[in-house]
Amino acid sequence: MLQTDATRCGGITGFLQVAALCQAYHLPLSAHTAPALHAHVCCAAIQVRHLEYFHDHVRIEQMFFDGVTPPVNGELRPDLSRPGIGIELKQIDAQKFAA
Repeated sequence: MLQTDATRCGGITGFLQVAALCQAYHLPLSAHTAPALHAHVCCAAIQVRHLEYFHDHVRIEQMFFDGVTPPVNGELRPDLSRPGIGIELKQIDAQKFAA
């Protein structure tokens, strides 16, 4: 099992490059946390078997982003009615944490 994270490996493009390597070498792939970001990209990666889901990370995602989808019966499904990856920064809520 190879684990990758779009926030640490070159964004969505880097994630998909790792997914292509996993497919070429018949390795399963796991997405490392950030479920609001990874839910969409995991749908495009054939080798994905897991998406880590930590409640503390999700709590932070919900604080800063609109469009964070909850799991239903243990599955995350992207909201296809929203543009892009489905989330939008809550500018006012995030602003109070700006340096």
